[in-house]
Amino acid sequence: MERLDKTSPGTKLSPQQKKEIAELESKYKAKIAERELLVERERIKAIDRGEFEALEQLEKQLVSDRKSLQSELEEKKEQVRKRG
Repeated sequence: MERLDKTSPGTKLSPQQKKEIAELESKYKAKIAERELLVERERIKAIDRGEFEALEQLEKQLVSDRKSLQSELEEKKEQVRKRG
């Protein structure tokens, strides 16, 4: 906790900001889960067809999508924090 206080001293969120951030986190968690399900279906198809290069590409795409969605989430959370 002390380390957290040092990185953002005095940053207090209002109840509304906390609610907005929680909603954003929930929304993006659902987006990531949706993407994972889609990729899992495609992985199964690729395995059935023996397309192992496609399988590797799907894995890379999923990692990229997760990073992109996480980055987008962090940006939106920061916007909420700045509105203070």
